Amino acid sequence: MSSRLPEGEEKARAVRSLFDTISGRYDLVNRVMTFGLDAGWRRRVVRELGLSAGSLVGDLACGTGDLCREAAAAGLRPVGFDFSHGMLVAARTASPLVEADILRLPLREAVLDGATCGFALRNVTDLGAFFTELARVVRPGGRIGLLEASRPDNGVLRAGHGLYFNHVVPFIGSVLSDGAAYAYLPKSMAYLPPPGGMLAMLRKAGFPDAARVQLTGGLTQLFVGTRAAQA
Repeated sequence: MSSRLPEGEEKARAVRSLFDTISGRYDLVNRVMTFGLDAGWRRRVVRELGLSAGSLVGDLACGTGDLCREAAAAGLRPVGFDFSHGMLVAARTASPLVEADILRLPLREAVLDGATCGFALRNVTDLGAFFTELARVVRPGGRIGLLEASRPDNGVLRAGHGLYFNHVVPFIGSVLSDGAAYAYLPKSMAYLPPPGGMLAMLRKAGFPDAARVQLTGGLTQLFVGTRAAQA
């Protein structure tokens, strides 16, 4: 992937190719570069849903199925969706998996009790369209939990995070997987609107109580919300 961040269909093709390339060692690199903290972040996502056992949850951009496994362990019924064939082949989950674009889910309206997404908001081609699609497929009263990378508000933590994220993460990726792919990771943060902007988009899409939770000192951020009753 070039130093210029792609847009539109070019971005979609580049992201699909990137994840197909790194799928085989994706879980290993995640554990190493987060020091295993990513497992706890995903458990927090499932807890924040607050759904009863047996609830149907769509894990969007499910990758290798980490969030599907967490949801299943909590007694939920997850179904994973991802447009990277390589990631689905490498998935380690017993939950059903569907190869699909999460901007155009093969689901009827209001069919899900909840939806999750882990570290993929910056990879969709149209964030507003994704939030609108979330509102279409999640039932009124259903819950969402969207996990994404972040930058700490604290100046000292932010500086240390910048050094690690911009230099150490690409190095780890180059040693364990694909250097070009993991050089993209810090650059892709530029796709994300400010947190306030994302909250405004979620509320407009149909999640009026959308809120942001900072995890591990702001290293990651979690957007949660409840689908409003449809007018």
